Amino acid sequence: MNGLIGLAGVLALLLGVGTAIGLMDRRGFSFRWLLIAAVLVAVNDALLTNLYGLLPDVIGGSWNWQGKILALAATLAIAACPGFGRRRSGLTLVQAPGSLKAALPVGLLYCAFFLVLALAFSGERATGEDIAFQLTMPGLEEEPFYRGVLLLALCQAFTGTKRVLGVDWSWGAVLSCLLFGLAHAFGFSKGSFSFDPLTMAMTALPAFIAVWLRLRTGSLLAPVLLHNFGNAVSLFL
Repeated sequence: MNGLIGLAGVLALLLGVGTAIGLMDRRGFSFRWLLIAAVLVAVNDALLTNLYGLLPDVIGGSWNWQGKILALAATLAIAACPGFGRRRSGLTLVQAPGSLKAALPVGLLYCAFFLVLALAFSGERATGEDIAFQLTMPGLEEEPFYRGVLLLALCQAFTGTKRVLGVDWSWGAVLSCLLFGLAHAFGFSKGSFSFDPLTMAMTALPAFIAVWLRLRTGSLLAPVLLHNFGNAVSLFL
């Protein structure tokens, strides 16, 4: 129940803030695509939680392997739909011409950010499962969703763009970053909503870098690799 209430809060924020932004530029706003984005968030959340505990965990382990795999399978199926498309969703190894030279220093900045965090916050000794999970599932599941199908849906909802640092940013791209932060920092438990500003900053800010890489290269390859690096680097220090 707490998970459903937390999801309802995120969806209310998305639809409320999204509609308010859209009304400022009605010609470039599609409420239908905003609703599609909200449905994507709901589906992703339901699968990550194994339908809020209704599905038995047949994989087991200390980490949520089953929820991640189910959510990834749904994302890949959505990306294959005509309204999305794998290439438009970033599911391609092909990099935009000339983009790697620009992406390299940004990727190094991303790595440096997480290296500093890993050095500042040392963790416990990692198990083999910890390493295997962090080197695979976070990037493989979250990037195709947040920087793939969800980003595409939100950019369809807000078509107006402004070129910043060599890429065309829309309100949809910004909202995708904020939603990624909320997924980690916002929740509901013990009868009240909770919000951790530090967690929000440590997840939303790297999300802007990941979105820049996705928009600049046209591919999810760099975001996936860097995401898993960021999650796993602390396990090796």
